[in-house]
Amino acid sequence: MALQFPSDGDAWITEYGELLDENDDYSEAGEGWGAGFNGDFLFVVEPDDAYGGEEVYFFLGLEDGDCTDAYEVADPDDEEYGFVFRGPYTNWKRLFEGELGPVDGMMSGEFEIEGDMQKVLQYSEAAVEMTETGRGIDTEFEH
Repeated sequence: MALQFPSDGDAWITEYGELLDENDDYSEAGEGWGAGFNGDFLFVVEPDDAYGGEEVYFFLGLEDGDCTDAYEVADPDDEEYGFVFRGPYTNWKRLFEGELGPVDGMMSGEFEIEGDMQKVLQYSEAAVEMTETGRGIDTEFEH
């Protein structure tokens, strides 16, 4: 049964975390990520013309090729993370439907990233694996 995005957000991000943990390619590409620095991510889904709701926040705990935690966040100020990946709902939809890559999305300005950009580029293969993993979630975009 497809998860509704964004209304099934907590179930969706939980499944994402579980799939990341099962992905050996991600584990290999992410080896060393978060070692000696906070590699946790906050994903921010911003409203746009297609989705007029509130911002939606997801936390992914990432360290050394493992997903240590994954959940929807009510207040991002209550979380500690090293990186923020934000963009409008339509771009998230395009990302997870395979129309846009994560690195291309950052470089073109369709997504904004906060954090050590050098680290992100160093681990770009892990970002691609993360995106491919997310595309494996049975998702029905509501807007």
